[in-house]
Amino acid sequence: MNRADILESWHSHLAQGRRRSPHTVRAYVATAARLLDALGDPDWPAIARIEAAGLRAQLARRRAEGLTNASAARELSALKGFIAFAREQVGAPDHSPPRMRGPRVKKGIPRPVTPDEAVGLAATVNDDASHEWIGARDRAVLLLLYGAGMRIAEALSLTGAALPLGETLVVIGKGNKQRVVPLLPLVREAVADYAVKCPWPLDKQGPLFRGAKGGPLSQGMVQKAMARARIVLGLPASATPHALRHSFATHLLGAGADLRSLQELLGHASLGSTQIYTRVDAATLLDVYRNAHPREAG
Repeated sequence: MNRADILESWHSHLAQGRRRSPHTVRAYVATAARLLDALGDPDWPAIARIEAAGLRAQLARRRAEGLTNASAARELSALKGFIAFAREQVGAPDHSPPRMRGPRVKKGIPRPVTPDEAVGLAATVNDDASHEWIGARDRAVLLLLYGAGMRIAEALSLTGAALPLGETLVVIGKGNKQRVVPLLPLVREAVADYAVKCPWPLDKQGPLFRGAKGGPLSQGMVQKAMARARIVLGLPASATPHALRHSFATHLLGAGADLRSLQELLGHASLGSTQIYTRVDAATLLDVYRNAHPREAG
């Protein structure tokens, strides 16, 4: 099996077997390609034989190119997955990847937008669009992210079968895991408005959100639309589509939602992933305190 076949098998495993997001698939395949370049003329057995020392050498080469701790941690995760996959291909009795700790990565606190800013962003992408149906589309996508806490990849993976939307929606998240999210009337109305205005047929098997030429809408187009909108509204660069999901979580927690329920709504595999939002809420309260307390505001 040559280099192209190896990368194609890895790509298929990630995209179809593991149902990873297109962004993750691209990054993991690129990581595998760099490892193959370093190995010269590899095959599955050669990849499967890589141990911790080989991983360290590959990461050292990448760190010399200026890789940050966070990027190195992601690269290590991709390499471990690739080696485990190789060991599976050769029928090794143990498919586990080499044991190696990654660099410590300081977790940043997500910066949420306010409810008014979230709605303002959705309204601005609507007004700023080149065509009425594209504005309705972008508004519907952003409201799904904020109103239902969906990841952008989850929203863009919806098909026409989701129509007409009801009070809840079944979402396919990471690891092909399903969860049920409630939909606010505002969100349902926005999607219905887009569906009426969209010039392309929204059949049950095809993508719900279409690009200008009728193909699937890309994440990049949503990100560009939101980038233009945040400039209009004077919002910081942290106001990204994913920030809307953070905002959904933060605002629910602030309104009294318990962590376990929030974990289910977000589709987090572990409660630890959800607990970061307690730090977000504390940070938000601290900002309110500093801005409002008489002894601080003066």
